[in-house]
Amino acid sequence: MRHALTAALLATSMFSLPTAAHAQAMTAEEAAELRAELAALKAKVQTLETRLDTATAPPAPAPAPVATPAPPSVTAKPATEISWKGAPEIKTADGWSFKPRGRIQLDVAGIDAPAGVTGIRGGTATEFRRVYLGVDGKIPGGFSYRVEADIANSTVELTDIYLTYGTGPLSVTAGQIKPFWSLEDMTSDLFTSFTERAAFTQAFGFERRVGLSAQYKGKALLLQAGVFGDNAAELTDSNHSLSVDGRVVFMPKLGNAQLHLAASGHYRDPNDPAATNRYRARPFVHTTDVRLVDTGLLDISSERGLGLEGAVIAGPFHAAGEAYWQTVKRSTAADPTFFGGYAEVGMVLTGGDVRGYKDGAFDRLKPSKPINAGGIGAIEVNARYDYLDLNDAGIVGGQQKTALIGIVWAPIDYIRITANYGKLWLDDARVATATGDRSYSADTFGLRTQIDF
Repeated sequence: MRHALTAALLATSMFSLPTAAHAQAMTAEEAAELRAELAALKAKVQTLETRLDTATAPPAPAPAPVATPAPPSVTAKPATEISWKGAPEIKTADGWSFKPRGRIQLDVAGIDAPAGVTGIRGGTATEFRRVYLGVDGKIPGGFSYRVEADIANSTVELTDIYLTYGTGPLSVTAGQIKPFWSLEDMTSDLFTSFTERAAFTQAFGFERRVGLSAQYKGKALLLQAGVFGDNAAELTDSNHSLSVDGRVVFMPKLGNAQLHLAASGHYRDPNDPAATNRYRARPFVHTTDVRLVDTGLLDISSERGLGLEGAVIAGPFHAAGEAYWQTVKRSTAADPTFFGGYAEVGMVLTGGDVRGYKDGAFDRLKPSKPINAGGIGAIEVNARYDYLDLNDAGIVGGQQKTALIGIVWAPIDYIRITANYGKLWLDDARVATATGDRSYSADTFGLRTQIDF
């Protein structure tokens, strides 16, 4: 580019020079002027070449970057995940979790019995059957926990309070839980077929107790056993009760059908020579405290229980049945054996829905088309025959036979409405009619609105 510029300037100068003819007549003065012009032109060319060289010179290399020392390393906190299972559940990558839990059950229930049986404690009533509040979660290292209480009707009753350790099929639990008695009792009250459990679970004193237990859970086998004291509310200095409870559950899948076969055993020693116990049950409604079958107080040196369970879930159909024998050892009289049991069938009417089952107990009825997705939820109908016999060895506590029919509607997973009607037939009832009759019938009904999280 520089040479082209020089050539252009020289060409321009050449065109500006006088012609040869004129050069022959050039005077000495004109020649001097021409030499001066050429010298000035040469100086301009040199100046332009210098400027051009400066403009096209390669840029100076950038200074090398100075290394900045790295900040001290900081251990990153584990990521936190929040999911929703009726309530927020918080989990961390290192194994912590925390979830609030609870349930509200509002019942409207009543009993229609002959005159003189229930008096002012009968009829229709409303109550908060249960109001549970608590938390549960996991702790790194294989631990899990639950703390829960029932605050219904302005009282506080401790329910599940325990710490469990287990990283595989075997786990150990310390605290207050349900001993291992019965399919009906091990099934949460959130998922029972009717508003109240089978009569024998009430009569034989099935309740949570404080103790130490272990469980083995395989694919089709569940083993449960524990040593227990008494319910947390009854643990006083004078209470030395000790019980041993165990349960074996065989729960294979046969194609699409879930099978449940189980047996349980119970032994309790009150460790008190003056101990007494009472075996009785409400008439399938909790809004009355009248027990139509009742042994009264019996002296007791120990008690033994044996239970058998069977159930099957095949598509929308399920069937279940239990039998339980409770033998009371007495030091001053013959030893009675009381009996209770039930047989039940049920059907889920909404297509694609089935009754839930998990770890040896019935579980949640989950609608495949809940109302928030344009469906009607899940609907289940159930029928049951329940039997309780508290007559034996000279004890006349009465017999109660009950036919129940009920319907369950779950519009979404965590809301459930249950309605049921029961017809009771009583013989040798503890409570007589106004005319003195101890064999009569009664009608009960219950309606429950429930939410859990």
